[in-house]
Amino acid sequence: MALDDIRARIRAAEAAAGRPPGSVTLIAVSKLQPADRVEAVLDQGQRVFGENYVQEAQRKWPAWRARWPEVALHMIGPLQSNKARAAVELFDAIHGVDRASLARRLARVAQETGRAPQVFVQVNTGAEPQKAGVLPAEADALIEECRQLGLNLAGCMCIPPDDADPRPHFQLLREIATRNGLSGLSMGMSADFETAIAEGATHVRVGSAIFGARPTERPG
Repeated sequence: MALDDIRARIRAAEAAAGRPPGSVTLIAVSKLQPADRVEAVLDQGQRVFGENYVQEAQRKWPAWRARWPEVALHMIGPLQSNKARAAVELFDAIHGVDRASLARRLARVAQETGRAPQVFVQVNTGAEPQKAGVLPAEADALIEECRQLGLNLAGCMCIPPDDADPRPHFQLLREIATRNGLSGLSMGMSADFETAIAEGATHVRVGSAIFGARPTERPG
């Protein structure tokens, strides 16, 4: 099965990098996937999932979590400030904190709700204008602001450019995290997660390699 194959490849990549088994968390990215595919992966024991859209996750996951209460849900990618409350209430980790205004909003909501999801600062390592993420030169300041706000800061996240060698981007993210005393590295997807593990990834985000191709349109 696809999930078993990905798990085996993660274990092999951990071993090749001299890292202990289980040092990498597999996030199964289930955005836009049909319910039967997600339930099949849940039945195989996967318990960490990633979603890109708050409204989609709100529709899908309450019923599944009632059946599988140990599921951890990660918000992957850009988050609008007006959805910050819903994200804090639903997700256990938020991987797309890319600006101070969002960090401040999340901190206020966390204080009001008493929930403190893990936070990953998203760094636009390729400085791509169409992509979310703080620029590398501004990452240290945003990380410090997240600390001052008392957010549950776990690490950094990146999505390398599609047409680039991902390794230098993973190395850059690791350097930023290391100099800021952060251990979490959310990096690596279906096509490059083994390279990411070699460069220190603690969380890899794998979707199509587990579930198959997904519909392309965004849910309303």
